[in-house]
Amino acid sequence: MITIKKYAAIDIGSNAMRLLITNIVEQHDKETQFNKSALIRVPIRLGQDAFTVGEISEENIDRMIDAMTAFKLLMKVYKVEKYKACATSAMREAYNGKEVAKIIEEKCDVAIDIIDGKIEATIIASSDLHSFLKTDQTYLYVDVGGGSTEFSLFSNGKMIASKSFKIGTVRLLNNMVCEIVWEEIEKWIKANTAEFDNVILIGSGGNINKIFKMSGKMQDKPLSYLYLNSQYQYLNSLTYEQRIAELGLNTDRADVIIPATRVYLNAMKWSGARQLYVPKIGLADGIVKAMYQGTF
Repeated sequence: MITIKKYAAIDIGSNAMRLLITNIVEQHDKETQFNKSALIRVPIRLGQDAFTVGEISEENIDRMIDAMTAFKLLMKVYKVEKYKACATSAMREAYNGKEVAKIIEEKCDVAIDIIDGKIEATIIASSDLHSFLKTDQTYLYVDVGGGSTEFSLFSNGKMIASKSFKIGTVRLLNNMVCEIVWEEIEKWIKANTAEFDNVILIGSGGNINKIFKMSGKMQDKPLSYLYLNSQYQYLNSLTYEQRIAELGLNTDRADVIIPATRVYLNAMKWSGARQLYVPKIGLADGIVKAMYQGTF
């Protein structure tokens, strides 16, 4: 006898909005399964507004309302019984972020939680990440978004340090990250990983998932530093148009994939990691898990 519940998570990021619909399969005396039923991604680059002019534009507010209306209808069709919507750095930093959240709630009947970087990292860690960690290994988890990057260090299966930095792909594209931020990240990573040997990197985010998919590797196999660096050089050698036409990248992926790769490469270099694993996890997965476990 099995019980199936349908939960959904809405992730309002700096580069895109995502709706994840998950089937939660419960069986007596067996571990609960979380199976993705649908994932819809809408490329509304809120960070372009928030990080350059400090507010979400009227055009993007309208696009958000349309997207959220569509998400609400899809959840109805899929018979979703519980959902949660979370917004990250773009909505955090736009001076009209709270006002936009209120407009969407009034227009679409969807309440949005604007979460800080620390909560974001904690939610992601509550996803399938723990089932991936081996207790005798040390891992540096890196989640690169459009506006911020979350770093979490795990040792003996437990998180021992975590920090969010205002560095993300949209900020980097707009030359809004000064050298001091890079230096602070380097200092934090080196200080927290100094006592550990053989640190392994875990990467999450749309860009590293795309690079991993392009590698053709099996899901449980890591990417090497040499491979990631060669991909970085290769992507840099192509024009924006070539990345779209020759590699089949989406128009909103073809530009941000390069600065994202740079963040992962630096994290590997500063932590001494030679391997990078890319499990399919992210904020939306963590939201579903946190709702189910009652830990949100």
